[in-house]
Amino acid sequence: MDNILAFTLSVFTGFFAIMNPIANVPIFASLTDDLDKATKRSISKRATFTAFIIVVVFVVLGKFIFEIFGITIPAFKITGGILIFYVGFEMLQSKKSSVKHIKEPETQENIAISPLAIPILAGPGTIVTAMNFASQGNYMNILIVIGVFAVMCILTHIAFELGDQIVKRLGKNIIVVIGKIMGLIIAIIGTNMIISGIRAAFFE
Repeated sequence: MDNILAFTLSVFTGFFAIMNPIANVPIFASLTDDLDKATKRSISKRATFTAFIIVVVFVVLGKFIFEIFGITIPAFKITGGILIFYVGFEMLQSKKSSVKHIKEPETQENIAISPLAIPILAGPGTIVTAMNFASQGNYMNILIVIGVFAVMCILTHIAFELGDQIVKRLGKNIIVVIGKIMGLIIAIIGTNMIISGIRAAFFE
């Protein structure tokens, strides 16, 4: 039971850091600035649901994808760790990660899919994090990863719904500080993945 709770907490921390619902609120607000409340809610629901489906597909079919392309778990962890560390490093420098950045779409219909669902919510960092956690154990671990990510999508939707109030009450400076803290956590997660991958490749 203790191992399950520790794993669940680790997964939640990883997803919360990489998705960062609070820091993503200004992005959502800027993309939907001129839209009415109902349209904003619709875009938020579509974006979070799409992100959930994308991550679940990679979590469930990850092993098959590895087999098809001949990808090993150690290689995945090392490469994924480098990618996640890079995202966290850019966040520490108060930069918008180039891994997540994409130009604003021209139509309202596309906003939910790109850039919100991909790559802001279900970008490479999120997918790598999910597949890394799912590859660590049995079906229980996979279910925990999916369940925790579902909770994160719900929290993200709520944050988007309350976006204007969050920005007004916290202020941009606090959001920047939160982003830096999340960046540090992401960089540490990336480093742990690299160490784990090297250990698995050369010492196990």
